[in-house]
Amino acid sequence: MAAKTMRKAEELVEKAMKGNDASHDDWHVWRVRDLALSIAREEGLSSSSDSMEIVELAALLHDIGDYKYLRDPSEEKLVETFLDEEGIEETKKTKILTIINGMGFKDELAGLALCESLPEFGIVQDADRLDAIGAIGIARCFTFGGSRNRVLHDPEIKPRTELTKEQYIKKEEQTTINHFHEKLLKLKKLMKTEAGRRRAEKRHKFMEEYLKEFYEEWEGST
Repeated sequence: MAAKTMRKAEELVEKAMKGNDASHDDWHVWRVRDLALSIAREEGLSSSSDSMEIVELAALLHDIGDYKYLRDPSEEKLVETFLDEEGIEETKKTKILTIINGMGFKDELAGLALCESLPEFGIVQDADRLDAIGAIGIARCFTFGGSRNRVLHDPEIKPRTELTKEQYIKKEEQTTINHFHEKLLKLKKLMKTEAGRRRAEKRHKFMEEYLKEFYEEWEGST
């Protein structure tokens, strides 16, 4: 039953995310799923088949209905409808939806924290955030910025500080480079699991080194 449901979830991902740019495509989802399962095993959840199923389904379905890519309001209900059609028991369904609906950076800015009562939440969130940093994270950042016609860098536009949820999602003029300072460089400290923190160290350092080189080249000093 579980294997069949996972395959159907994969098919839903492929269909629902088909029109997205490469920063939030199905390859992103596969990476997050693999990272989440790996972290879950390191964090000792592999002894519970229910927990592993919650982690995998939440990881697979986490970007379906993402507000940044909504083409129709009905897409917001795709995940819940899928879980109902697959007969996922109510307790699991509630946990999966709780993870998906609360794991975004914008929700953390709003002061929402669910990890203590739901260990699967921290695992899936860490996996998603790990894919936002490091070499792949850099590539995704520029891909997304390009898809929205954002300015690459403008020294006159300073990164916003002390962001609120409303400011974060507001579509105001901003640069791709500033996104590193407003979000990506903050993610290492926001990891919820030990396994996530270990992985984040290397990826964070790579971003710092990249930005140092970027600014030097921008200024013509190298």
